[in-house]
Amino acid sequence: MELRQRTGLGMMECKKALTEANGDLAKAEELLRIRSGAKASKAAGRVAAEGVIGLAVGADAKTAAMVELNCETDFVAKNDDFRAFANEIAALVLHDGASDTQALSSRTLPSGGTVEARRVALVQKIGENITLRRVVRMAAQGRVASYVHGTKIGVLVDYTGGNDALGKDLAMHIAATKPLAVSRENVPADVLEKERAIAAARAAESGKPANIVEKMVEGALAKYVAEVTLLPQPFVKNDKQTIAELVKGQGAKVNAFVLYVVGEGIEKRKDDFAAEVAAMAKG
Repeated sequence: MELRQRTGLGMMECKKALTEANGDLAKAEELLRIRSGAKASKAAGRVAAEGVIGLAVGADAKTAAMVELNCETDFVAKNDDFRAFANEIAALVLHDGASDTQALSSRTLPSGGTVEARRVALVQKIGENITLRRVVRMAAQGRVASYVHGTKIGVLVDYTGGNDALGKDLAMHIAATKPLAVSRENVPADVLEKERAIAAARAAESGKPANIVEKMVEGALAKYVAEVTLLPQPFVKNDKQTIAELVKGQGAKVNAFVLYVVGEGIEKRKDDFAAEVAAMAKG
C-alpha cells in the first residue's frame, strides 16, 4: 500500500516490484520508475488529440495561465487525476512564469514532484500517451477575463475598462466564434496574403475588367476579415450589435486574447478495425 501511494501504480505491479527487490521499498520504487519511463516512451508514439484545458487566474485578475494537456481518448480526458494535473500545471505556470513546455518538465509542482515525473506516473497508471502541448501566461494591460467551455475550449481576454460582466461576455463570445485576432491589424500577414490570392483567383474567373476585379478582391478580403476578427463580429447575445459597439458603449478596450481548442491542428488517427482484424487473421 505504501509503494502504491508513493507511485500511484496498481497493486499487482507494486507487489511484483517488491518481490523482485526482496522487499526493499526504495529499490522497488526505483524499479517502477524505470518501468514507467519505458512505458511512457512506448506510448509516446500514439496520437494524443483529446484532452482538457487547465486554467489558473491570479487573485488580482491581472495575470492568468492556461495549458492544453492531451491524451488519446475522451474517456481519459474525464479522469479526475488527469484534470487535476492540467490545473496544477496551470497554477505552476501562473506563479513560476515558465511558458516553455520543455522547461516546465523539470519544474516542481505545488503538490511535490516534477511535471515530468507526474506525467510519467499518469501514463503508467492510465495506460495512454499524455502530452503537455502548449502553455501561456498572460500579464494583462488591464485585467484578465477567463472562460472554459466544458473542458475543451479555453479563453483568456485582456481588456481595459468595462466591468466583470463585459469580460465574461467577451470570453464566451470568443469561445463561440473562435476569431483569429482582435482586429485586422493583428491578423498575420501570411494569412491575409493567402486569402487575397484566393479572392484574386476567384475574381479573375469572372472575366470582368481589371479595376472591377480589384474591387472584388478588396471586397472579399474585407468580408473575410470581418468574419475572422473579433471587433467587427456580431455579438452572440445580440446580433444587432458588434463587439466593437459593445466595447465602445462601456468605454472599454480589448487589448488581446488567447484561444485554445483541444486537439486543434492535430491529425487524429482513424482506426480501420476491419483492416486490423484482417491483418491479424493473415498473421
